[in-house]
Amino acid sequence: MKRIVFVASESTPFIKTGGLADVVGSLPKYIDKDKYDVRVIIPKYLCIPEKKLENIKFVTSFYVDLSWRRQYAGIFETKVDNVTFYLVDNEYYFAGPRPYGQIYEDIEKFAFFSKAALTALEKINFRPDIVHCHDWQTGVIPVLLKETFRSNPFYQGIKSVMTIHNLKFQGRWELQKIKDVLGLPNYCFTSDKLEFYGDGDFLKGGIVYADAITTVSENYAEEIKTFEYGEGLHGLLKARSNALRGIVNGIDYQEFNPETDKLIYRNYNARNFRKEKIKNKRAMQEELGLQVDDKVFTIGIVSRLTDQKGIDLIDRVMDDICMDKIQLAVLGTGEERYENMFRHFQWKYPGKVAANIYYSDEISHKIYAGCDAFLMPSLFEPCGLSQLISFRYGTIPIVRETGGLKDTVEAYNQYESTGNGFSFRNYNAHEMLNVIRYARSVFMENKREWNKLIDRAMAADFSWKVSAAKYEEMYDWMTGNY
Repeated sequence: MKRIVFVASESTPFIKTGGLADVVGSLPKYIDKDKYDVRVIIPKYLCIPEKKLENIKFVTSFYVDLSWRRQYAGIFETKVDNVTFYLVDNEYYFAGPRPYGQIYEDIEKFAFFSKAALTALEKINFRPDIVHCHDWQTGVIPVLLKETFRSNPFYQGIKSVMTIHNLKFQGRWELQKIKDVLGLPNYCFTSDKLEFYGDGDFLKGGIVYADAITTVSENYAEEIKTFEYGEGLHGLLKARSNALRGIVNGIDYQEFNPETDKLIYRNYNARNFRKEKIKNKRAMQEELGLQVDDKVFTIGIVSRLTDQKGIDLIDRVMDDICMDKIQLAVLGTGEERYENMFRHFQWKYPGKVAANIYYSDEISHKIYAGCDAFLMPSLFEPCGLSQLISFRYGTIPIVRETGGLKDTVEAYNQYESTGNGFSFRNYNAHEMLNVIRYARSVFMENKREWNKLIDRAMAADFSWKVSAAKYEEMYDWMTGNY
């Protein structure tokens, strides 16, 4: 049996700020337990709710060297859905109301966490074949494995995977500070290793030293090798393209299941959605203060309200959208100007815009189930989970062709009656508006074709089972077992 350990800065059900936590929490559950023993290591943040830690037990403790100082690390263990989780305890680093703070603090925090996670493996006597690292917070683990820990026989031969969830965030800070906390030799800080335009870069180190590199969609794996999307690392990623692959994220088909979802108004499935889905729309319209009307085209947006998510495109054409027979159900927080923009249009067009400027899991499920379409005009989107959830609920995605959105959403073709959504290519507000109007025209004038779109969307399989098989294939390739 192969042993795999995931190391990440967050994971459901303990702590979540984004899609990274969903991947780390869900993927290990779906990897074949007969072939792989998969365990997870995350920090034991003080902001993790106490009820999530009820069944946790203390395992061991030790000290971690960070250059000239030593820091305590406690290891706690618990099981969730048959997956063993280890939590690294240190109140100096993991206090505070949220997992991430100022970058200069986070650099030291995750240098400590990376060293502690690797040290813990020997202390708990779990020697993995592969350490699977997630995002910049664990980017130095492949470096430490091959530099700091290589003299210890326990660690020799352990392979590493670096998964990039979002290349924009790299853990970049002053070179001397990173040298100080990692205690690595000077030759590790050259331009072909951790040095990046005079600074140090955690994620770059991971990309250079890892045995395999993955990202969260096939198209994003190609995009990050270009100047436009490569965030300064496109040359390195191109050079390492033989080790780079894209594997689309999945979603938890038990959590997102319109047939059993307790958070939505009325349960439905792929057979009866024609009668039952509309009941969710009416109830959602009423709860969110939208005009209750079966015939109006209702679009959902559940998102961080930032430029990356394409909210600036929506801003440019909000009046045009609102003057059409279209409603918007918005849920999320982000940049103040966009929060206020949606509030303004809710005031300007009562009954047409619902601006829910907060986050609620319950309301998100109601929007996925109650809307006709779901809008994602992202500037870039490594994978995207909202379009996959939309498919599950028979809510048709309207997306920009980038990253994972391009991989998962097949544009509707009226001549061949194919596709499971609508898409546009250029980052242009009026191109987006034209596609929204085209989708609305199909919805209003050709209900039979719209229902076929829903049939195809709900038949798509983006469960973790599919993605897990691709990760297993990579693990077998890395360990010569294929």
